[in-house]
Amino acid sequence: MIWKPNVVVAAIVERDGRFLLVEEEADGETVLNQPAGHLDEGESLIEAVVRETLEETAWHFEPQALLGVYRWPHPTKGATYLRFAFIGRAVRHDPERALDHGIVRAVWMTPEEIRASRARHRSPQVERCLNDYLAGQRFPLDLLAEVKI
Repeated sequence: MIWKPNVVVAAIVERDGRFLLVEEEADGETVLNQPAGHLDEGESLIEAVVRETLEETAWHFEPQALLGVYRWPHPTKGATYLRFAFIGRAVRHDPERALDHGIVRAVWMTPEEIRASRARHRSPQVERCLNDYLAGQRFPLDLLAEVKI
């Protein structure tokens, strides 16, 4: 059997000192996460984070930088997640748009509120990405190359 990590994308969106998160159902609990999801076959990482953010929050997302790439082995699932986190801005909201299955709601939270809710984070990646963003970590989007045949 060949081992493969799960490739996921996440959006880090700040507006007026608050960050866009989602409350979602996972493993029988309501947890907090950045808008995030799996890379689909045939799409670029940028396309994936734009799609996932819209599906989970009804916000149109414009990526501006790569925050980082995070490897996280889930402690109980036997899965490893490779997360590409993007920094960008929410450019337009579609309040009538239905959210993805399992998403309870999109919320805007301050860093203090996010840290105070640590026990509800879907993974330690939530706070790590917040901290890296607040520390000023940024990489240009052209760091990512799409190699076509």
